[in-house]
Amino acid sequence: MKPATRSKKGKPGSTWWRWPVVIFVLILLSPFYYGYILNGFTGAWRWIRDIGNDPNYRAYKSYKIRIPAGYQIHGIDVSYAQGKIDWHKVRAMEDDSVRVGFAFIKATEGLMLVDSYFKRNWREAPKAGITCGAYHFFRPKKAGLWQARFFLQNVTMERGDLPAVCDIEVLDGTSPEAMRKELKAFLKHVEGKTGVKPIIYTSISFYKDYLDGYFDGYPLWIAHYYQARLKMDGSSTWRFWQHSDKARVNGINHAVDFNVFKGDSLTFQRLLVK
Repeated sequence: MKPATRSKKGKPGSTWWRWPVVIFVLILLSPFYYGYILNGFTGAWRWIRDIGNDPNYRAYKSYKIRIPAGYQIHGIDVSYAQGKIDWHKVRAMEDDSVRVGFAFIKATEGLMLVDSYFKRNWREAPKAGITCGAYHFFRPKKAGLWQARFFLQNVTMERGDLPAVCDIEVLDGTSPEAMRKELKAFLKHVEGKTGVKPIIYTSISFYKDYLDGYFDGYPLWIAHYYQARLKMDGSSTWRFWQHSDKARVNGINHAVDFNVFKGDSLTFQRLLVK
């Protein structure tokens, strides 16, 4: 009998054809592959969803608000109204490179009121890596100098903190002239004791009605909600913009104000207490 002839397709047991299959299967099973596909799909979906919307005012599902585009540094401001906060969860939250980097924390109001959560927030937020600043809710009927002293009795500012903030939103039945006199006394005393110009917080309407032209040189923090742009004179000294009062942030069980900083990280660092 003639010996059996072998097929010319290859030696018995050859596995050359298996390697492409194995590599293909490994790629399909790789989390990096699915991450790449998922990111591509997410980006495409965001692009489709944003068609027809203002590109300068994008929706962020995680925060449940729209956030003005073009800003690198974002933050919140809190008081007793937000309750007990898990600051590590706040810091860990991120949506498309937007995360909380700073927080303004209410400290005092008038001549007698200390925010019930101030000490805890002032202690815990920096531990999570959040840059903090303290604010005082100003009452125009009370002496500005004494309000400044009361604020500084309750707030110990350190190197790396944001400057002190004076929150002025109401006249409380006083005249604009009387309000400005007491506000000036507050600002001068705090600046003298801390060596840093305080930030003035107010609404865009209050600023235009009562403050514009009277406190030039002081950094401004302006409240102006649900807009793609802050409608302020380009020559104004605003540094912070509170653009929403209904953000949702991990670690906080209540709606919270959301802010942006005007400038890059170097400008932000220059603003801090030295």
